[in-house]
Amino acid sequence: MFAKLHRNSLSLSLGLLLAGTSAGALAADLKPAVDVGMASGNQVAHVTLILKLQHEAALEDYVRQTVTPGGEHYQQFLTTQQFAKRYGATDAEIARVQSYLRSQGLSSEVLPSHLAIRTSGSLSQFGQLFQTSIHNYVSREDGRSFHKPVSAPQIPSAIADVVDVATGLSSEKAYRPHHVSSPAFASLGTPNVQANALGKKSGNGSSDNPTASGVPGQYTVGDVANFYDINPLYQRGVVGDGSTVGVVTLSNFDPNDATTYWSDIGLDTKPNRITQVHVDGGGAIDGGSGETSIDVEQSGGIAPYANVIVYDAPNTTAGYVDAFAQAVSDNTADSISTSWGLPEIFNFAALNTPGASNTDTTDAGDLRAFHKIFLEAAVQGQSLFAASGDSGAYDTARDLGAGTGVGQYTAPLTVDSPASDPFITAAGGTTTPYSYQFGKGPTASITQESVWGWDYLQTYFTQYVRPINLFSVGGGGGVSVYWHRPFYQAFTYGIRRSEPNQSLVFNDPSAGPTTLLQLPSRFAGRNVPDISLNADPETGYVFVSNGALSSGEGGTSFVAPQLNGITALLKQSTGRRIGWWNPQVYALQNIFGYDFFSPFNRVSAGDNWFYNGAPHYTPGAGIGTLDVANLDAFLRAGF
Repeated sequence: MFAKLHRNSLSLSLGLLLAGTSAGALAADLKPAVDVGMASGNQVAHVTLILKLQHEAALEDYVRQTVTPGGEHYQQFLTTQQFAKRYGATDAEIARVQSYLRSQGLSSEVLPSHLAIRTSGSLSQFGQLFQTSIHNYVSREDGRSFHKPVSAPQIPSAIADVVDVATGLSSEKAYRPHHVSSPAFASLGTPNVQANALGKKSGNGSSDNPTASGVPGQYTVGDVANFYDINPLYQRGVVGDGSTVGVVTLSNFDPNDATTYWSDIGLDTKPNRITQVHVDGGGAIDGGSGETSIDVEQSGGIAPYANVIVYDAPNTTAGYVDAFAQAVSDNTADSISTSWGLPEIFNFAALNTPGASNTDTTDAGDLRAFHKIFLEAAVQGQSLFAASGDSGAYDTARDLGAGTGVGQYTAPLTVDSPASDPFITAAGGTTTPYSYQFGKGPTASITQESVWGWDYLQTYFTQYVRPINLFSVGGGGGVSVYWHRPFYQAFTYGIRRSEPNQSLVFNDPSAGPTTLLQLPSRFAGRNVPDISLNADPETGYVFVSNGALSSGEGGTSFVAPQLNGITALLKQSTGRRIGWWNPQVYALQNIFGYDFFSPFNRVSAGDNWFYNGAPHYTPGAGIGTLDVANLDAFLRAGF
């Protein structure tokens, strides 16, 4: 076991908090960027054409049946080839698209799923193909350079009946890893922290697992096993053997970090089990590499004998789409997690399409691209998980800052993408019970597992130490204003509609307040998250990146890979893929609630700066946390 580590204390500067998690600074450039002219026509770009599905409604119905006991196709998951034949583009359609691309001097590669065609060429060729000019820009936010079309790209009429979305024409977007540290503030010294028992119906947070530390801020995957009743599976020899977890990420990493982490906590793992797939040339070793390390360490630590495939790609929309498309088309991973995202509203036409109305919430293309890939994953039985974000109920605050001063943005209630897609399971965050003391303040306690939101610390600091601004760090959650409420949330008590009077406004220093986007009011949208686990850095974890062990780490980026690893255990235990989680877990919660044998624990306290904990579904923590042993029992019984 590693030695006890010095634990970082809280920062009084929100700027410090954001600086450590920027992945290259702000992820969106909503202020008009400086157009510095035509991009070099010779610059090589990779563009992916997402093709229209055949019989999409029938596909969604088939997916529902695969996870509905008694359904005609219950657990009858399709192969990639079967998906291609039934729902992908036809051979004739693909041949027509490839022929057209050749006529434009462009190469092409068709994924086996018949869902996407990758093509490479110059920006000049793509500008002609999509009837637009592609210019270079410099961000007014942070000086970052990027290229993008000056007008909305047009799918050529010759192939418009086959091609739905083209991704890769813009390099503007950079996705954020959903990982948060507890920044240092030396003048306050090291906080006094102590773990408290969870008091759950199954287990009490004690160190039954030999790899657990029992120390808030230094928790390991062994503590996760203690918190959420995973140990009974390990005691039966269920360690993920025969399962494969996939990680989709936008930074490369050193696999030795994961093996060092597992070794340092004393975890026995399957050797030589990490495979790296570098999509579109792969991601860089950069500030996001720690995120990839977390994802592998957590998923592969929860399921120590599962194989791990890491799909890394450049941090662009095209890279993200291509990495997911590759992972799903390969159909080797039984479950896949990702810990990267951006506010859902950043995909809307109002913020992307020149001349669009500020009420235009139609998708500029990225949401549809991910959705089709997620549908394929669901029908193939691959479980998907995405971190719901670390900015509480105000997802844009972490990307844009928030306030009412000149040069600042407002912070509307928003959710994160791709977690908001109804065919992926959104992973939310909690704070596990602990006691803490900062400066000369008194000892305070979180007495029950609560929705994670750092307003509890802000209140403590304001009352006992000095004013502090931690808005709005916490587990992401809320209501999508793009995806309609899915069927599995139709009968779930606590599901919400979008709130009224939500707008993204920029207080322009020269022109005054400018409304960039007005969000729909009372929209019956998909609620996130679905499932939550501990994510607060104050009750957080250790991880290894670049050979160094860090403590006081958290974020929903820990939860998504933990659910990924749990799925690998469930796959071994049941002898089959688990498939799309959402309809299954909501049905179980609706029927069995939170009694002693339920697979779920209610999260009744805390808030994510807007949505409070409650003894039912809440956009703060979803349907609650897991009792994995009970969930396993239900799945093995065929529920």
